[in-house]
Amino acid sequence: MAPEANVSVAPNAGNGKVTVPDILSRKSLAGSPEAKPKITCLTAYDYPTARLLDEAGVDILLVGDSLGMVVLGYDSTLPVTFDEMLHHVRAVRRGTKRALLVADMPYGSFHISIDESVRNAVRLVKEGGAEAVKIEGGERRLELISRLVEAEIPVMGHIGLTPQSFNALGGFHVQGRTTQAAEQLDRDARAVEAAGAFSVVLESVPRELGARITEKLHIPTIGIGAGPDCDGQVLVLHDLLGLTLGRTPKFARKYANLASEISRAASEFCNDVHSGQFPSDAESYHLPAEQRGQLLARPRT
Repeated sequence: MAPEANVSVAPNAGNGKVTVPDILSRKSLAGSPEAKPKITCLTAYDYPTARLLDEAGVDILLVGDSLGMVVLGYDSTLPVTFDEMLHHVRAVRRGTKRALLVADMPYGSFHISIDESVRNAVRLVKEGGAEAVKIEGGERRLELISRLVEAEIPVMGHIGLTPQSFNALGGFHVQGRTTQAAEQLDRDARAVEAAGAFSVVLESVPRELGARITEKLHIPTIGIGAGPDCDGQVLVLHDLLGLTLGRTPKFARKYANLASEISRAASEFCNDVHSGQFPSDAESYHLPAEQRGQLLARPRT
């Protein structure tokens, strides 16, 4: 089998292209006289969606392992394979020109050994076209993040509620509500920064804790259920569009209700087909008049 083409080069670099240094420059440091624009991040899993989000001006497109739940129909993110993730990263790469493309490291792809984890991250960059990878976990990922940064792979950290750890956490619960848990999140955030990550996602933590961590760090924080004081915000696209089947978390604001629109359109299509209203004559192809006359003049057998 021929080797996969290297698609890691980001198009239009230097021409409005969002880069890791750009994201780092958006950090609003305490006491800074200038307010920096908040960072916007949405998940994307395919070419057409990526293209639309990219053209809308979203700063970061995250190919999240949330695709397991919102696209592939799994009960959690744990079953998502590395090959599935790589497949979707490639699709999103084809639709992305301006935004920074970040790929989740799926469960199991960075848990066996540091060397294997680096190899997997390299594949996401070299074969998938990702410009950075996201790693769940804080202090325990310090060595891995350092090795990835050493290999010139930018890393986005992810602490708080880490979905890949929901078995250990006992479910999807807000994190950092006790003094001990809050202190651990502080340590996790500092460890991620010290290891060289260029940003960190804070998921499902009290607003006050999100604000405190944001104030202390020198890298941007990107919140998802962590309050408005973070340096940026990320949402799962299907939650934003009203395409999530089942309960959505408190922080997932619905900006559209596409589920009902899709259901309505499909139902209307079925009704039109059953009643003979689709396709219409105007939606059909026709023979040229001469050929049509010859066809109709032929005797039927």
